[in-house]
Amino acid sequence: MNERCELGFHAVMMLSVLVVFAAAEATAGEVKTGVPAEMRADDRRLGLRVDENGVLIKDGKPYRGIGVNYFEAFYRTLKDPKDTSYREGFKALAEHKIPFVRFSAAGFWPSEWELYLKDKEQYFKLLDGVVKAAEESGVGLIPSFFWHAGAVPDLVGEPLDQWGNPRSKTHKFMRQYTREIVTRYKNSAAIWGWEFGNEYNLGADLPNASEHRAHVEPELGTAKSRSERDDLTHDMIRAAFAEFAKEVRKYDNTRVITSGNSNPRPSAWHQRAELTWKQDTEGQYAEMLLGDNPDPMDMISIHLYAHQEERFNRVVNCKELLKTALDAAVKAKKPLFVGEFGVSEKLGPELVRKRFTEMLATIEKSGVPLTALWVYDYPLQKGTGNVTAANNRAYQLKAIQQANQRIRR
Repeated sequence: MNERCELGFHAVMMLSVLVVFAAAEATAGEVKTGVPAEMRADDRRLGLRVDENGVLIKDGKPYRGIGVNYFEAFYRTLKDPKDTSYREGFKALAEHKIPFVRFSAAGFWPSEWELYLKDKEQYFKLLDGVVKAAEESGVGLIPSFFWHAGAVPDLVGEPLDQWGNPRSKTHKFMRQYTREIVTRYKNSAAIWGWEFGNEYNLGADLPNASEHRAHVEPELGTAKSRSERDDLTHDMIRAAFAEFAKEVRKYDNTRVITSGNSNPRPSAWHQRAELTWKQDTEGQYAEMLLGDNPDPMDMISIHLYAHQEERFNRVVNCKELLKTALDAAVKAKKPLFVGEFGVSEKLGPELVRKRFTEMLATIEKSGVPLTALWVYDYPLQKGTGNVTAANNRAYQLKAIQQANQRIRR
């Protein structure tokens, strides 16, 4: 979810352990942690992993936790290298015992990849600073590599349909960036897992795809025009997800890998099969959920916002939908990651607090292993979802802290 990015994607076992990170020092070539050598030698002790029974594991024990999205942690310093406010951000999150953040690990628009293309040393110096600050604050990181679906194809001069072609320049670039990020940070205790991008599934097989193609903003580096070749399908994104996960696994054998998807649309199965908006059954929903998080990805990703919505030809509330997703994930032995959840400020402060409290309670009681609030310290969404330790939504951080304490008990 990201209003600045204009994606329009606002649709939306298990004990806990305390997470302890050691302080670290960054070198120009690689981020090295202060974790004891015996722990670094055994990468099962780093980040999150999934055991043979589909249980999420941290530090050798089953894990549950609720974190936050910190979209701009790297993005803001990429745009302005003098802005290192992420340091104070991580400290504030640590004070609230927020265990991890999900963040964008690259630029959104193609033009925002310019530093990476021209001066990788400086680019990674900026990202090193974010990782080091997270290590020092004891906050875990789940970097999302390719947030905007159009950025990489635009960078290499291809249409978006090349996400479905493993031999394309788009995939070549994807593998290069993935390799560089994973090999550079795989020994960091701050890294909990790896994510492909943000909500690619919501743009797949749209019956009205011509009305929702990637934005044309040439001054920001995009293509000058779009065509039907820029219309994504589920088969295309599944190919991209699988190739990304394979590339990660070349360098990191254990950390979790997630797609970054939202919940499947209510008609996702029928969109893929016949390009219609006909609503799916619960079985078809589960089929799409698993298909859109292909092996070797080992988590199921959804985003959750609606208090209730029309699905399965009936009104389904948040609790029911979460249970349906969780049941499918458990059956597949892939832990469920609610990568975003939240309540729009447009509802008014009293109703926002009520709905948030209800949603957090539902998440806590459900047994979902991993969840992240949308969104921490994102001024552009001041009136719709921004949460800081000092604004009128600060109570949400406190509530998450208390929920995590109850989960640990």
